[in-house]
Amino acid sequence: MARVLVTGSADGLGQMAARRLGELGHDVLLHARNQDRARDAARGAPGARGVLIGDLSSIAETRALAEQANAAGSFDAVIHNAAVGYRERRQETADGLEHVFAINVLAPYLLTALVPARRIVYLTSGMHRGGDADLSDLQWRRRRWSGAQAYADSKLLDVVLAFAIARRWPDARSNAVEPGWVATKMGGPGAPDDLSLAPETQVWLAVSDDPRAAETGELFYHQREQEPHPAARDVEVQEQLLSACERLTGVALGAGPAGTQPGAAPRAETIPWTDR
Repeated sequence: MARVLVTGSADGLGQMAARRLGELGHDVLLHARNQDRARDAARGAPGARGVLIGDLSSIAETRALAEQANAAGSFDAVIHNAAVGYRERRQETADGLEHVFAINVLAPYLLTALVPARRIVYLTSGMHRGGDADLSDLQWRRRRWSGAQAYADSKLLDVVLAFAIARRWPDARSNAVEPGWVATKMGGPGAPDDLSLAPETQVWLAVSDDPRAAETGELFYHQREQEPHPAARDVEVQEQLLSACERLTGVALGAGPAGTQPGAAPRAETIPWTDR
């Protein structure tokens, strides 16, 4: 039995993955952004251990969420599912950050640093191949806003993050998953791909004994490796993203999950906050 944390599990693919993990007999902890959504999560995956609450648009709430998670013990796997989509207008969070980047990229980075696990799964999208790897305007202060481009950029950076973690943490298994264009709230009712298959690859990567699920630094679609955007494997881009996330959160990545014991403090280093 594996212990798995699934972010964004109040509905959609996160809830489907959490429910599937429960059906397979695993110990699942859910996540929602507020109390109302926590009730949705608990109803949708009734066999789960419980629900953690934290708004991933907030650095402070994400740090508090990590504290809740670590208080519950260590995790064999974390599935970073929570995200906002491509129809969003530009908004700034309480931290003064563009919210698609804050939720889709910065929060997974911070949770990875503070809640290390041996298997880490980041949800991306086929739209990542249209993403821009130029990190000079992550907050969209100079560019004309495009929700679709902001989403594509964030999903590219999720793959970059997955590959960076795989390189930095050789004892972990860090991968990205394209679930397909499916009929969730984000995907819309006309999405053509098979919804029943959409949560299966992230569940497989999180808990399966299949040797193929022990790969690291790969992009998967329906349990098959896919070729990502070329920038995802660029070490310079990876290091630029990690450095930017360190500056924004005040948390360095640390040494990873090697030697982590249940209840142990996360192996990340808090660094001074800098100007955003």
